[in-house]
Amino acid sequence: MSSNSLNAVLVFLILSGNRVGLAVLNAPRNVRLTSMNMNLVLRWDSPEDNTSGILYTTEYKTSVAMYHVGCVNISTLECDFSSLNIPLSLYGRYTGRVCARRGMDISPWVESNNITMDNDSIIGSPNVVLFSNGATIEIAIKDPAFAVSELRDVYSSATYNVTYWKDGRNEKAISIINVLQNRVVLNKLDPWTKYCVKVQINAEGNSKVSKPSSTVCESTTTEAASPWVPAVVTFFIMTLTATLVGIAVVYRKIISHLLCPQDALPSPLLATSNSSHDWDMQISPNPEEMYNSVRVIAVQ
Repeated sequence: MSSNSLNAVLVFLILSGNRVGLAVLNAPRNVRLTSMNMNLVLRWDSPEDNTSGILYTTEYKTSVAMYHVGCVNISTLECDFSSLNIPLSLYGRYTGRVCARRGMDISPWVESNNITMDNDSIIGSPNVVLFSNGATIEIAIKDPAFAVSELRDVYSSATYNVTYWKDGRNEKAISIINVLQNRVVLNKLDPWTKYCVKVQINAEGNSKVSKPSSTVCESTTTEAASPWVPAVVTFFIMTLTATLVGIAVVYRKIISHLLCPQDALPSPLLATSNSSHDWDMQISPNPEEMYNSVRVIAVQ
Protein backbone atom coordinates (compact mmCIF):
# COMPACT_ATOMS: atom_id res chain seq x y z
CA MET A 1 0.00 0.00 0.00
CA SER A 2 1.39 3.44 -0.96
CA SER A 3 2.02 6.13 1.65
CA ASN A 4 -0.77 8.31 0.18
CA SER A 5 -3.25 5.46 0.42
CA LEU A 6 -2.17 4.72 3.99
CA ASN A 7 -2.62 8.34 4.99
CA ALA A 8 -6.08 8.38 3.43
CA VAL A 9 -7.09 5.28 5.38
CA LEU A 10 -5.70 6.70 8.62
CA VAL A 11 -7.54 9.98 8.15
CA PHE A 12 -10.76 8.09 7.45
CA LEU A 13 -10.32 6.01 10.57
CA ILE A 14 -9.54 9.08 12.65
CA LEU A 15 -12.55 11.01 11.38
CA SER A 16 -14.87 8.05 11.77
CA GLY A 17 -13.59 7.23 15.26
CA ASN A 18 -12.81 3.62 14.23
CA ARG A 19 -9.63 2.36 15.90
CA VAL A 20 -10.00 -1.35 15.10
CA GLY A 21 -6.60 -2.96 14.56
CA LEU A 22 -4.73 0.20 15.55
CA ALA A 23 -2.67 0.78 18.68
CA VAL A 24 -3.85 3.52 21.02
CA LEU A 25 -1.69 6.63 21.44
CA ASN A 26 -2.00 8.81 24.52
CA ALA A 27 -4.54 11.56 23.98
CA PRO A 28 -3.64 15.26 23.69
CA ARG A 29 -3.81 17.13 27.01
CA ASN A 30 -5.26 20.43 28.13
CA VAL A 31 -7.49 20.86 25.09
CA ARG A 32 -9.15 24.28 25.06
CA LEU A 33 -11.10 26.35 22.57
CA THR A 34 -10.25 30.07 22.67
CA SER A 35 -11.28 33.26 20.92
CA MET A 36 -9.39 36.55 20.69
CA ASN A 37 -10.93 39.40 18.68
CA MET A 38 -13.58 37.05 17.28
CA ASN A 39 -11.24 34.36 15.96
CA LEU A 40 -11.69 30.66 16.88
CA VAL A 41 -8.56 28.71 17.83
CA LEU A 42 -8.27 25.20 19.28
CA ARG A 43 -5.14 24.61 21.38
CA TRP A 44 -3.74 21.58 23.21
CA ASP A 45 -0.61 20.09 24.72
CA SER A 46 1.30 17.11 23.35
CA PRO A 47 0.25 13.70 24.73
CA GLU A 48 3.89 12.74 25.37
CA ASP A 49 7.18 14.40 26.13
CA ASN A 50 8.55 12.92 22.92
CA THR A 51 6.64 14.84 20.22
CA SER A 52 8.63 13.50 17.28
CA GLY A 53 6.42 12.25 14.43
CA ILE A 54 3.09 13.16 16.09
CA LEU A 55 0.42 14.66 13.81
CA TYR A 56 -2.95 16.07 14.84
CA THR A 57 -6.40 16.30 13.29
CA THR A 58 -9.06 18.69 14.55
CA GLU A 59 -12.79 19.22 14.16
CA TYR A 60 -15.35 21.80 15.28
CA LYS A 61 -19.11 21.95 15.67
CA THR A 62 -21.87 24.35 16.65
CA SER A 63 -24.65 23.68 19.12
CA VAL A 64 -27.01 22.83 16.25
CA ALA A 65 -24.72 20.88 13.88
CA MET A 66 -22.43 17.85 13.77
CA TYR A 67 -18.62 18.00 13.73
CA HIS A 68 -16.86 19.40 10.65
CA VAL A 69 -13.24 18.80 9.63
CA GLY A 70 -10.77 21.50 10.63
CA CYS A 71 -7.01 21.06 10.38
CA VAL A 72 -5.75 17.63 9.22
CA ASN A 73 -2.32 16.07 9.90
CA ILE A 74 -0.68 19.16 11.38
CA SER A 75 2.35 19.09 13.67
CA THR A 76 1.61 22.33 15.53
CA LEU A 77 -0.30 22.43 18.81
CA GLU A 78 -3.10 24.68 17.61
CA CYS A 79 -5.61 25.03 14.79
CA ASP A 80 -7.05 28.42 13.82
CA PHE A 81 -10.51 27.63 12.45
CA SER A 82 -11.07 31.28 11.51
CA SER A 83 -8.18 31.08 9.02
CA LEU A 84 -9.81 28.18 7.10
CA ASN A 85 -12.50 30.28 5.38
CA ILE A 86 -15.10 28.74 7.66
CA PRO A 87 -18.32 30.83 7.84
CA LEU A 88 -18.25 31.48 11.58
CA SER A 89 -21.27 33.02 13.26
CA LEU A 90 -20.69 36.11 15.41
CA TYR A 91 -23.12 34.76 17.99
CA GLY A 92 -22.57 31.00 17.50
CA ARG A 93 -21.73 28.48 20.24
CA TYR A 94 -18.76 26.29 19.29
CA THR A 95 -16.94 23.18 20.53
CA GLY A 96 -13.70 21.67 19.21
CA ARG A 97 -11.91 18.35 19.47
CA VAL A 98 -8.52 16.89 18.51
CA CYS A 99 -6.85 13.51 18.16
CA ALA A 100 -3.19 12.55 17.64
CA ARG A 101 -1.44 9.89 15.61
CA ARG A 102 2.08 8.60 15.16
CA GLY A 103 2.46 6.14 12.37
CA MET A 104 -0.25 3.50 12.94
CA ASP A 105 -0.93 4.63 16.52
CA ILE A 106 -4.00 6.83 17.01
CA SER A 107 -5.28 8.55 20.14
CA PRO A 108 -8.90 8.97 21.23
CA TRP A 109 -10.67 12.21 20.43
CA VAL A 110 -10.49 14.82 23.19
CA GLU A 111 -13.24 17.42 23.28
CA SER A 112 -12.72 21.01 24.35
CA ASN A 113 -14.82 23.43 26.30
CA ASN A 114 -17.54 25.28 24.40
CA ILE A 115 -17.62 29.04 23.89
CA THR A 116 -20.11 31.59 22.60
CA MET A 117 -18.32 33.97 20.27
CA ASP A 118 -19.74 37.36 21.24
CA ASN A 119 -19.85 36.61 24.96
CA ASP A 120 -16.55 34.76 25.47
CA SER A 121 -14.23 36.23 22.86
CA ILE A 122 -11.46 38.22 24.53
CA ILE A 123 -11.23 41.76 23.18
CA GLY A 124 -7.68 42.86 22.52
CA SER A 125 -6.00 46.12 23.46
CA PRO A 126 -7.14 49.34 21.80
CA ASN A 127 -4.53 51.57 20.18
CA VAL A 128 -4.07 54.95 21.91
CA VAL A 129 -2.40 58.11 20.59
CA LEU A 130 -2.01 61.36 22.57
CA PHE A 131 -1.89 64.94 21.23
CA SER A 132 -0.72 67.78 23.46
CA ASN A 133 -2.36 71.19 23.06
CA GLY A 134 -1.26 73.70 25.67
CA ALA A 135 -2.57 72.60 29.04
CA THR A 136 -4.86 69.96 27.51
CA ILE A 137 -4.24 66.49 26.07
CA GLU A 138 -6.44 64.87 23.44
CA ILE A 139 -6.76 61.07 23.41
CA ALA A 140 -7.44 59.28 20.11
CA ILE A 141 -8.62 55.66 20.49
CA LYS A 142 -8.70 53.01 17.75
CA ASP A 143 -10.50 49.68 18.22
CA PRO A 144 -8.57 46.43 17.70
CA ALA A 145 -9.01 44.60 14.39
CA PHE A 146 -11.38 41.62 14.46
CA ALA A 147 -10.90 38.36 12.58
CA VAL A 148 -14.62 38.34 11.76
CA SER A 149 -16.53 41.61 11.18
CA GLU A 150 -15.73 44.82 13.13
CA LEU A 151 -15.96 45.54 16.85
CA ARG A 152 -18.81 48.04 16.40
CA ASP A 153 -20.75 45.55 14.27
CA VAL A 154 -20.70 43.05 17.15
CA TYR A 155 -20.83 45.46 20.11
CA SER A 156 -22.66 48.55 18.87
CA SER A 157 -22.81 50.15 22.32
CA ALA A 158 -19.19 49.58 23.33
CA THR A 159 -17.67 52.26 25.58
CA TYR A 160 -14.21 53.13 26.89
CA ASN A 161 -12.70 53.32 30.36
CA VAL A 162 -10.00 56.01 30.32
CA THR A 163 -7.47 56.19 33.18
CA TYR A 164 -4.84 58.92 33.42
CA TRP A 165 -2.29 60.08 35.98
CA LYS A 166 0.78 62.23 36.40
CA ASP A 167 3.91 60.33 35.43
CA GLY A 168 5.29 58.54 38.46
CA ARG A 169 2.11 59.05 40.51
CA ASN A 170 -0.16 56.27 39.25
CA GLU A 171 -1.49 55.74 42.79
CA LYS A 172 -3.49 58.96 42.21
CA ALA A 173 -4.90 57.91 38.86
CA ILE A 174 -8.23 59.36 37.68
CA SER A 175 -10.74 57.20 35.78
CA ILE A 176 -13.41 58.24 33.30
CA ILE A 177 -15.78 55.35 32.60
CA ASN A 178 -18.31 54.57 29.87
CA VAL A 179 -16.97 57.10 27.36
CA LEU A 180 -18.85 56.84 24.06
CA GLN A 181 -16.56 58.88 21.82
CA ASN A 182 -13.21 57.63 20.54
CA ARG A 183 -11.66 61.07 21.07
CA VAL A 184 -11.39 62.41 24.62
CA VAL A 185 -9.96 65.76 25.78
CA LEU A 186 -8.37 65.99 29.23
CA ASN A 187 -8.80 69.54 30.57
CA LYS A 188 -7.55 71.40 33.65
CA LEU A 189 -4.13 69.76 33.54
CA ASP A 190 -1.02 71.26 35.08
CA PRO A 191 1.24 72.99 32.53
CA TRP A 192 4.66 71.51 31.70
CA THR A 193 3.68 68.16 33.24
CA LYS A 194 3.86 64.63 31.82
CA TYR A 195 0.63 62.61 31.97
CA CYS A 196 0.16 58.92 31.22
CA VAL A 197 -2.99 57.27 29.83
CA LYS A 198 -4.39 53.74 29.60
CA VAL A 199 -7.67 52.68 27.97
CA GLN A 200 -9.90 49.59 28.12
CA ILE A 201 -13.04 48.70 26.17
CA ASN A 202 -16.38 47.80 27.76
CA ALA A 203 -18.51 45.72 25.40
CA GLU A 204 -22.12 45.14 26.33
CA GLY A 205 -22.86 41.43 25.98
CA ASN A 206 -19.26 40.42 26.67
CA SER A 207 -18.48 39.13 30.14
CA LYS A 208 -15.02 40.75 30.29
CA VAL A 209 -13.47 44.14 29.61
CA SER A 210 -10.79 44.26 26.96
CA LYS A 211 -7.10 43.90 27.55
CA PRO A 212 -5.70 47.29 28.58
CA SER A 213 -3.90 49.41 26.05
CA SER A 214 -0.21 50.11 26.33
CA THR A 215 0.55 53.01 28.65
CA VAL A 216 1.12 56.15 26.59
CA CYS A 217 2.56 59.39 28.02
CA GLU A 218 2.62 63.00 26.78
CA SER A 219 3.55 66.38 28.31
CA THR A 220 1.47 69.52 28.50
CA THR A 221 3.06 72.85 27.57
CA THR A 222 1.89 76.39 28.33
CA GLU A 223 -0.97 77.15 30.68
CA ALA A 224 -4.35 77.44 29.04
CA ALA A 225 -5.79 80.95 28.53
CA SER A 226 -8.44 82.17 30.95
CA PRO A 227 -11.96 81.27 29.79
CA TRP A 228 -13.02 84.96 29.57
CA VAL A 229 -10.36 85.84 26.98
CA PRO A 230 -12.08 84.17 23.98
CA ALA A 231 -15.39 85.77 24.99
CA VAL A 232 -13.85 89.27 25.10
CA VAL A 233 -12.13 88.81 21.75
CA THR A 234 -15.34 87.55 20.15
CA PHE A 235 -17.36 90.50 21.57
CA PHE A 236 -14.79 93.01 20.27
CA ILE A 237 -14.82 91.53 16.77
CA MET A 238 -18.64 91.51 16.64
CA THR A 239 -18.84 95.14 17.87
CA LEU A 240 -16.28 96.32 15.34
CA THR A 241 -18.09 94.53 12.53
CA ALA A 242 -21.46 96.06 13.50
CA THR A 243 -19.91 99.58 13.64
CA LEU A 244 -18.33 99.26 10.21
CA VAL A 245 -21.61 98.05 8.72
CA GLY A 246 -23.49 101.00 10.27
CA ILE A 247 -21.00 103.52 8.87
CA ALA A 248 -21.24 101.96 5.43
CA VAL A 249 -25.05 102.25 5.45
CA VAL A 250 -25.19 105.89 6.66
CA TYR A 251 -22.45 107.24 4.39
CA ARG A 252 -22.98 104.94 1.46
CA LYS A 253 -23.38 107.81 -1.08
CA ILE A 254 -20.20 109.57 -0.03
CA ILE A 255 -18.30 106.31 0.04
CA SER A 256 -19.68 105.45 -3.40
CA HIS A 257 -18.48 108.82 -4.86
CA LEU A 258 -15.07 108.40 -3.26
CA LEU A 259 -14.62 104.88 -4.49
CA CYS A 260 -16.20 105.37 -7.96
CA PRO A 261 -15.80 109.05 -9.13
CA GLN A 262 -17.75 110.07 -12.30
CA ASP A 263 -16.19 112.07 -15.24
CA ALA A 264 -17.61 115.63 -15.87
CA LEU A 265 -19.54 116.12 -19.06
CA PRO A 266 -17.85 118.45 -21.68
CA SER A 267 -19.27 121.99 -22.21
CA PRO A 268 -21.38 122.66 -25.40
CA LEU A 269 -19.24 122.97 -28.45
CA LEU A 270 -21.55 125.52 -30.17
CA ALA A 271 -22.31 128.97 -28.81
CA THR A 272 -25.84 130.42 -28.85
CA SER A 273 -27.06 131.73 -32.19
CA ASN A 274 -27.51 135.36 -30.98
CA SER A 275 -23.88 135.88 -29.88
CA SER A 276 -22.10 138.99 -31.27
CA HIS A 277 -19.34 136.92 -32.78
CA ASP A 278 -21.82 134.91 -34.80
CA TRP A 279 -23.55 138.12 -35.99
CA ASP A 280 -20.26 139.63 -37.18
CA MET A 281 -19.55 136.53 -39.20
CA GLN A 282 -22.94 136.77 -40.89
CA ILE A 283 -22.69 140.48 -41.97
CA SER A 284 -19.03 140.61 -43.05
CA PRO A 285 -18.49 140.72 -46.91
CA ASN A 286 -17.04 137.79 -48.68
CA PRO A 287 -13.24 138.12 -48.95
CA GLU A 288 -11.75 138.87 -52.41
CA GLU A 289 -10.37 135.81 -54.03
CA MET A 290 -6.81 135.99 -55.39
CA TYR A 291 -5.94 134.16 -58.64
CA ASN A 292 -3.45 134.11 -61.64
CA SER A 293 -4.37 133.54 -65.27
CA VAL A 294 -2.92 130.53 -67.01
CA ARG A 295 -2.43 130.16 -70.82
CA VAL A 296 -2.20 126.72 -72.35
CA ILE A 297 -0.25 126.38 -75.71
CA ALA A 298 -0.57 123.20 -77.69
CA VAL A 299 2.64 121.98 -79.43
CA GLN A 300 2.13 120.57 -82.97
